[in-house]
Amino acid sequence: MLIGLDAGTSVVKATAFTDEGDVVAVASRPMRTMVPAPGRMEQDLEEVVAAVGAVVREVNQIMAAGGWPAPDLLGITAQGDGLWLLDERGRSLRPAILWSDARAAPIVAEWVASGLAERAFRRSGNMVFPGAAAPLLVALERDEPASLSRAATAAYCKDAILQRLTGARATDASDASVPFLDVRARRYDTALLDLYGVAARRDLLAPVDPTPGPLRPLTPEGAALTGLPAGTPVAGGLLDLCATMVGAGVRRPGDGLVILGTTLGCGVLIDRVATGGAAAGMTLCLPEPDRWARVMPAMVGTPSLEWALALVGVGRDELEALLAESAPGAGGTVVLPFFSTAGERAPFVDPAARGQVLGLSLETTRATLVRAVCEGIAYSARHCLEAAGLAADADVFVSGGGVRSPAWRQILADVLGRPLKVARHSEVGARGAALVALGAARRPVDEERWTRTEIEVEPYAARGALYDAGYVAYRERLETTRGRWSGPAANGEVGSS
Repeated sequence: MLIGLDAGTSVVKATAFTDEGDVVAVASRPMRTMVPAPGRMEQDLEEVVAAVGAVVREVNQIMAAGGWPAPDLLGITAQGDGLWLLDERGRSLRPAILWSDARAAPIVAEWVASGLAERAFRRSGNMVFPGAAAPLLVALERDEPASLSRAATAAYCKDAILQRLTGARATDASDASVPFLDVRARRYDTALLDLYGVAARRDLLAPVDPTPGPLRPLTPEGAALTGLPAGTPVAGGLLDLCATMVGAGVRRPGDGLVILGTTLGCGVLIDRVATGGAAAGMTLCLPEPDRWARVMPAMVGTPSLEWALALVGVGRDELEALLAESAPGAGGTVVLPFFSTAGERAPFVDPAARGQVLGLSLETTRATLVRAVCEGIAYSARHCLEAAGLAADADVFVSGGGVRSPAWRQILADVLGRPLKVARHSEVGARGAALVALGAARRPVDEERWTRTEIEVEPYAARGALYDAGYVAYRERLETTRGRWSGPAANGEVGSS
């Protein structure tokens, strides 16, 4: 028995698995995002740590009540990017800055305009964005240098949890990929640190574990938090996008993944690093030395839909009815769903990107508007997968909270024009964390059984022409609009104090 822990932006979840990959128990806790000023997105590490302890304890109690043996292994995955400043003991020195934060948008805009961002991409395969560590370090250097001077580590969420459970100061190559890693050699690139102007803070970067990473024993403090025995082996695991790719069973280069979650996480498995083409997206290290995830983690995930539902005054439980009530194509209504304060980071980077709703009339209903948002997000997914290099014969796997909606996942299949393989269960990130932990423990595992697809969604051929035309219109509107956005980021106002 083992537990996969997935600490996402909106929810922390623990899942207990048998060694054969069957789910025995699941527990979750919602997470709070603080907005101390417009464009600033932060979380309290102590709340994250408390949620970790609560979900692991609950899962353990469910297992005990069901007569299952106690878990003897724990694997971790979590949200990536952002900046989690820690002291020597792994305590937070300030609220964690999230990947969705926009305070560094003017810095990224400067880097894009000067060509610095593209030079970094050509070297690393990773395009910088406001919520990445490099611009956030620069922003804090300007606004809060004392915080950086007191810090021992500029960590990621997963690594902050790992240190609290095991005392270890470490990261892995998937989290470290953006923005300072040489992803081919899997070590920090001094030239990138120099390029971003943060070489003086090199000592804040945690050591990068080899792959597979070492197992570390749960400390007495970690045991008191989780209710697991001290000494229980803990695997640091992967960034959540990479863990989900593992948990979904994406194993063939060219195949793709779409995560309909807080982030619209789109990725393609690749077997060589390429830094040509448009400067966009990320190249993240996977556990195998010759495998990477070419990802386009767009900012247009489920919060865009939740915004639309709130705007028309309905709850998430009414989504199916609204989508059934509206016709494919949304009556010509087109949505560019760039509603994040931080703009967009994939398949292009523009901190000033803003949403648009086009084609409204007095006949537009709330159902039409909601469908148009769902279709806009699906068009963005198609754009992201194309930019990431999805193969013509690719399998596309899907996961995330959004796939619980049969109607929305049907829209995605129709827009992509491809069958979708719905990843086994909803705990796909936790499943990936568990698989990585089993690999670190050198325990035998049947990956086919662990990651078998349980549902396949076929596209409706009759809608192909409609959605192909809709996608062309979406791209044309996007290209017409790009460079003409205005707002706080475009004017250098986001994050100003």
